[in-house]
Amino acid sequence: MILSEIDSDFGVMRYIRTALMASKNLLLLAGDGIGPEAMAEVKKLIAAMNDKLGSDFVTDEGLVGGCAYDAHGAAISDADMAKAMAADAVLFGAVGGPKWDAVPYEVRPEAGLLRLRKDMELFANLRPAICYPALAASSSLKQEVVEGLDILIVRELTGGVYFGEPKQIVDLGNGQKRGIDTQVYDTFEIERISGVAFELARTRKNHVTSMEKRNVMKSGVLWNEVVTQTHKARYADVKLDHMLADAGGMQLVRWPKQFDVIVTDNLFGDMLSDIAAMLTGSIGMLPSASLGAPDAKTKKRKALYEPVHGSAPDISGKGIANPIAMIASFAMCLRYSFGMVAEADKLEAAIAAVLDDGLRTKDILSEGMTEVGTVQMGDAIIAKFLG
Repeated sequence: MILSEIDSDFGVMRYIRTALMASKNLLLLAGDGIGPEAMAEVKKLIAAMNDKLGSDFVTDEGLVGGCAYDAHGAAISDADMAKAMAADAVLFGAVGGPKWDAVPYEVRPEAGLLRLRKDMELFANLRPAICYPALAASSSLKQEVVEGLDILIVRELTGGVYFGEPKQIVDLGNGQKRGIDTQVYDTFEIERISGVAFELARTRKNHVTSMEKRNVMKSGVLWNEVVTQTHKARYADVKLDHMLADAGGMQLVRWPKQFDVIVTDNLFGDMLSDIAAMLTGSIGMLPSASLGAPDAKTKKRKALYEPVHGSAPDISGKGIANPIAMIASFAMCLRYSFGMVAEADKLEAAIAAVLDDGLRTKDILSEGMTEVGTVQMGDAIIAKFLG
């Protein structure tokens, strides 16, 4: 079923109305480390789609992270932030590295990503964890535990401890300091992210697991209450389970296929999605999408797409980075921002086909497979996609 046909009160997918949009304006923010190497493969793919398929993508580029700090003294400039706000979608690479460990906290490379999320109001982070059949043996878990894995983590992205105030380090005197971070959620924030999770579950296996720490955190008590109320009021047809987040982490490595959609807060979503990433064989395999609310007039959502992996400065410039997560993030962009569902399906199938052919970057290499670099992997996927 085409996602644009799904209708509901929340309408999380309703804005995907057609593959034919007036414009397809993309801002590319490659960032630091392996970000530019992975982004280069997506740039080749976009050029090929424009040339062979008449896709009419228009791209612009900017700086984010450490490279932006070097150029502008900020993790993202106001000018590039304005570009992000005006684009139909943003493709993001990775930020950070030891070069910038000593820069002030407020302009650290990661601050660029946090500003993008906050200013664009990207409250819903979708992180799929899919184990391609060809990579089941590459996971650190037994093959039967991960084979056929297909779960989706829905992470609240603009609230919680990452943005709560006060956030500070207080000098108590006598050589003592106190670090303060505030975990805070309002009802509406929990309602809208749980609505996204329930809507997406209806397109999958109709099962949501909500994770929090209600046993020790008041925000967890409220989270549990609001998710339960939202489910009862509007989504009673969807199966709902509750689980403490630490137990959820344990269950993810014990038997991950018990889950379909997991919804959780900003902090736990960050940690749990990284656990889920390693179930698939490599953190270099997983994409993500961060979506905002639909505009009242245009019905378009601001959106940012990024691989889950970091900047990996230890392998930067060596030509061995895995570009699959970046390419799969572009597939999510095709699906969610441009309604190009057939093209997204074909691109995801091309990734699977290349893996079936035995091509592997170093991070997912196993016995009997053919090792390739970043460029060769990108070329192979593009060839399959266009073939």
